Amino acid sequence: MNKKSKILPYIAAGVTVVLWASAFPAVRYSFDYYSPEVVMVFRFLVASAVLIGYCLIKKVPLPKKADIPLFMLSGFLGFFIYMWAFNVGTALVLSGISSFVIATVPVFTLFLSIIFLKEKTDLLIWLGVGVSLIGMIIIGATQVTEMQLNLGIWILLLAALCASGFMIIQRRLLERYTTIQATAYSMIFGTACMCVFLPRLISEFSLDYVAANVVVVYLGVFPAALAYFCFVYALSRAEKTIYVASFLYLIPFVASLLAFWWLGERMPIIAFVGGLVIIAGMVIINISKNKKS
Repeated sequence: MNKKSKILPYIAAGVTVVLWASAFPAVRYSFDYYSPEVVMVFRFLVASAVLIGYCLIKKVPLPKKADIPLFMLSGFLGFFIYMWAFNVGTALVLSGISSFVIATVPVFTLFLSIIFLKEKTDLLIWLGVGVSLIGMIIIGATQVTEMQLNLGIWILLLAALCASGFMIIQRRLLERYTTIQATAYSMIFGTACMCVFLPRLISEFSLDYVAANVVVVYLGVFPAALAYFCFVYALSRAEKTIYVASFLYLIPFVASLLAFWWLGERMPIIAFVGGLVIIAGMVIINISKNKKS
């Protein structure tokens, strides 16, 4: 593998981090014009159109009939419920704080992998989980004055749990399908569920909201569709998975910076410290995994 081939996966991972982090302030911006449900269905109609076009051009095989229920569950949990909770929670909590809460996904994934995949753990992993939970408590302490914001954090935790469940289901799908198939068809089924909000999109949509429409299309094409392809490319070409996965720890920092630059949001220092504690716990978990590899 030449030097250029070694660098490209990390460039792709960096692009993924920026795109996923940009979704937090972009979603909050779009809420000035559309309801959370409308942003969700609008965004993923665009994303699904992109993925359907890609699958048609590349002639990606369709899933087997026997596996369709698993794809439907994956889409319902990982895209429909997750994105609903993500949008509603982000509407109630600052972008920077919401990005830190969503960053708890690896912690929930650890618990679910122990229960459903029978994966073994060690003391270092549990130490990391404990540290991350302390960080969550610190963040929660900054939101105690507003019941609405407290509700937002609980909803975001639901989103993180759904994302973790989605990963467990994806592990099953990836035993028989490529990453592109598992992601694309799950997203398409999830978008089909979101169409329950299509009448609301029709009633709220306006061509006068030029900036908002551009932002939502951006959310669909880039953070929802392109970022997945970049991340898959990075995972498939990197020397070790850990090198790519560690990039995801940067998302809360990038999201906070983008929210400050774009929306003028200022995160409480204590909440930022709590986010650092969460990431420290995840790094400890990651170190344990790296030692075993």
